Amino acid sequence: MYVQKQSLAATDRGACAGFLLTRGDLDETKPGLAIGATLAMHAFYLALTLLTVGCSTLPATTHSVVASSEARQPEGDSGSTAQTGWHGQKFAVATANPLASEAGVSMLEAGGSAIDAAVAAQMVLTLVEPQSSGIGGGAFLLYYDGRQTVAFDGRETAPAAVDETLFLRADGKPMTFHEAVVGGRAVGVPGTVRMLEVAHAEFGRLPWASLFAPAIRLAENGFPISQRLHALLKADPYLRQDPLAAAYFYARDGQPLAIGSRLRNPELADVLRRIASEGSPALYEGEIAQAIVDKVRQHPGNPGNLSMTDLASYRPQRRLPFCSNYAPRLVEPRRNYRICGFPPPSSGAITIAQILGILQGTDAASLSLTDPLWMHYYSEAARLAFADRAQYVADPDFIAAPAGSWYSLIGPDYLASRALLIGEKSMRIATPGSPWLTTHAPMPEQVEHGTSHLSIVDGYGNVLAMTTTIEDAFGARQMVKGFLLNNQLSDFSFAARDGSGKPVANRVQPGKRPRSSMSPTLVFAADTGEVLMSGGSPGGALIIHYTAKLLYATLDWRMTPQQAIDLPNFGSLNGPTLLEEGRFAPLFVDALKARGHAVNEVPMTSGLQAIVKNRDGYLGGADPRREGSVLGK
Repeated sequence: MYVQKQSLAATDRGACAGFLLTRGDLDETKPGLAIGATLAMHAFYLALTLLTVGCSTLPATTHSVVASSEARQPEGDSGSTAQTGWHGQKFAVATANPLASEAGVSMLEAGGSAIDAAVAAQMVLTLVEPQSSGIGGGAFLLYYDGRQTVAFDGRETAPAAVDETLFLRADGKPMTFHEAVVGGRAVGVPGTVRMLEVAHAEFGRLPWASLFAPAIRLAENGFPISQRLHALLKADPYLRQDPLAAAYFYARDGQPLAIGSRLRNPELADVLRRIASEGSPALYEGEIAQAIVDKVRQHPGNPGNLSMTDLASYRPQRRLPFCSNYAPRLVEPRRNYRICGFPPPSSGAITIAQILGILQGTDAASLSLTDPLWMHYYSEAARLAFADRAQYVADPDFIAAPAGSWYSLIGPDYLASRALLIGEKSMRIATPGSPWLTTHAPMPEQVEHGTSHLSIVDGYGNVLAMTTTIEDAFGARQMVKGFLLNNQLSDFSFAARDGSGKPVANRVQPGKRPRSSMSPTLVFAADTGEVLMSGGSPGGALIIHYTAKLLYATLDWRMTPQQAIDLPNFGSLNGPTLLEEGRFAPLFVDALKARGHAVNEVPMTSGLQAIVKNRDGYLGGADPRREGSVLGK
């Protein structure tokens, strides 16, 4: 095997024991998501897991950020803690922080729905995971109510006063990333609260006001600073520049408050109390809205364009999910799946469907992750998919889909023609497919960031997948009344046009939603319509690869969600092949280089969360690379 073997010293601490327990949850006699594996396959996966996961708790160290923009992660590495997986029968909540998961569970125990749990968990995440998401940001929500799947778009929008020169310097050249981000310039109209309010009005069971109680209590009484939050505060060079954030997160000597210190946020408690009693107008109108606008427009060095009118006029969008059929090859018994994700302005579901579809035109199905040839096929498929993403995908209210439908990008004949481009050597840089006329230029390579993910299953059969963000770690580094503002506009192309003047589809325009990689995903049995999985991840553009890994490992390799999440990360953004640092052996890397790949081994800090239905109830998995947890009953 080529995958790097790690220390097995932590076997007694439960990681290997946890694997053995979850392996026993696979059903070899009944059809289902995690079923059908033979004893020989079980033995193979045990060996694979011992080699790739390491059955160990890795030291909690912070890696330096890689200079290459293709490798830069939105949040730094704060170490890894082994997860044993979760099993339950009635309901489950998977979030990026145990306190948020507890808040969600408390709503389900009170008779709430999955959307009730999501609102409670998101409000807690605003407090305890401020680097990732919150009421100052946006979100994409998929909701299945037993009959239909609805996509709620809470993506931020560009203020009415912006134009396509927003991120250009006086000399016409694009700004550097943090030049644009730190301050008010990149702040978009936040969408999370108003989107959740709309979803709750349709699918909630508990009173809106009751959903805020856990977050208000934690904000008033305080919560202990985690090792991860401490590490990210220490590493960030910009947050201290904001006086309010500096006073809240840091001691007088400029060092972040110590791990375990109790952090109280009475200002945020007051804001949440007002949203609980007044609804979203408390955030989008009046005193709080004015404070947001003043913070953005009055930044001393990098002001933005947000107005009171922008906030008051924000409306979430209700969209149709983007669904594709998927049937793993060479897996018995054969199962046909329906994979549903978020449509544009997200690029996630389309790009994942392209990667999986192109792979089916190769010999990947007969290979495993331990084989460099599988990685070759995957990386080439990713390059082709990301080339199309850069060319075609943007806000559908501004940009028409190729041939009038986003499904043209995953047509069987088109994907088969793309798969034929994969040879023995890496193409390194792919070009977009061009069977359609287009007047737009491909978007240049650009850093992307974000995020947090929640997956929830309630006792009524409702299932939720929500990916939520303020974009970069700590967003725009601007604090208002106890919460941070997003820098979401930096997901637009900084360069609006190419050298010939042709416009980029994902350029800045007033009222437009920036393209996203967020990939909340629900998987269904194609024949019965039964929901089988909810999953997703943070991680900027690499969200697409983290989620694709989860899908491929559970559907093709029949792994449990925890086994799939624990696997090494990998991908390509149509540049170098990216491999998770320290997880692949030199022989594996050399084999890829022999096929012409430029290989970068980098930290790849995913935050996957997943819940899978099996014969006994549900299996859950949380990413060991962050501090998430799966809780339930």
